[in-house]
Amino acid sequence: MCGTNKYGFPIRHRSKQQVHKGFKTGDIVKAVVTKGKKIGIYKGRVLCRASRSFDISTAKGRVSGINHKYCQSIHKKDGYNYSF
Repeated sequence: MCGTNKYGFPIRHRSKQQVHKGFKTGDIVKAVVTKGKKIGIYKGRVLCRASRSFDISTAKGRVSGINHKYCQSIHKKDGYNYSF
């Protein structure tokens, strides 16, 4: 899987690394953010970004740019879809 330029040549590739700071895309986490613009408590599914920051997909929408130090794992990804 890769991104291409306007001529169809590959310019971006997906990272082969699956686990980032102990989290994997699809894990359910609780993030208690105490500093910065996004102060609050978020609970939802985590999306690992190439920039090493996380996006958290909550019931109200996506919150981007959350650091791993604010996240606490609730449930690891196991192939099933859970509501939170």
